[in-house]
Amino acid sequence: MEIRISFGKTERTQRKKGCSLLDFPSNYVLFDIETTGLDPEYDEIIEIGAIKVNNYEVVDEFHSLIKPNEKIDEFITDLTGITNEMVENAPNIEDVLPNFINFIGDSILIGHNVNFDINFIYDEMVNLDLGIVNNDYVDTMRLSRILLPELLHHRLKDLAEFYEISSEGSHRALKDVQITNDVYLKLYEEMKNKYSTLDEFAKEHKNKVHVKFSDIKAQTDDIDESNPFYNKSVAITGTLERMQRKDAMQQIANLGGICQDTVNKETNYLILGNNDYNSQLHGKKSNKLIKAENLKLKGNDIEIISENVFYDILDEYEVKGDE
Repeated sequence: MEIRISFGKTERTQRKKGCSLLDFPSNYVLFDIETTGLDPEYDEIIEIGAIKVNNYEVVDEFHSLIKPNEKIDEFITDLTGITNEMVENAPNIEDVLPNFINFIGDSILIGHNVNFDINFIYDEMVNLDLGIVNNDYVDTMRLSRILLPELLHHRLKDLAEFYEISSEGSHRALKDVQITNDVYLKLYEEMKNKYSTLDEFAKEHKNKVHVKFSDIKAQTDDIDESNPFYNKSVAITGTLERMQRKDAMQQIANLGGICQDTVNKETNYLILGNNDYNSQLHGKKSNKLIKAENLKLKGNDIEIISENVFYDILDEYEVKGDE
């Protein structure tokens, strides 16, 4: 059975993106996009803004509005200020993307929560048969969480406020790019003040990278292929009562399951922590659960099970990892 993941309104193999760097490069392209929503599978890019930086100095910029296939709804217009009238005569994504890819070249990419932006770009590239974008990248949100742990939130507007950077006109791509670049330079100064060298900073934090559940592999070859998780994609939402989520995912992998970080069309099982399971009975649902329910209503092969049912499966098909 070939496992494929749905990206960008079509089925593709797993994204082969560049590496997330814990670094402060002096030469880079910093970019931001505005979209009609948060899901690359269903939503569209309506604006791209970028600047090219050499030796921490801006040397070029890129900007374009993009005409989506669907109308921009009122919420997005209120958030970004981008109206349907503004994009009526804008170029289509297939005309903008080649120019943007030419602009970035092989530069290191920087952005705030940049995975979101890269995923949209990546999926649109795949949809249009334009190849893939596999530039290495730096996430200013990740840098800020390391360097400013005292902050309650690390949104771009929170960092702009912390560093007294004007955020007027935010939620437009090029303005957000400019704000992010100012924040990036402030974080660079923060790093230099707190660490003697960049190497020291990277060495201290490189082992604290979040573990992706999709990277967890089976610790045994002795798998009962009749178990419900074998060759099935499994995600978890909520806090488990009896074990750490990473340990639960390892158990799933040991049963031949495919561990997922998110819920998508390939998900076969969504496990709800007991607290989430109880809450959903009273109408309080996580985003993963809502998405899973929507997929099930559309006829997808997905089952939503409680933590207790999950443990029942583990008990019946228990497999120990290799020592």
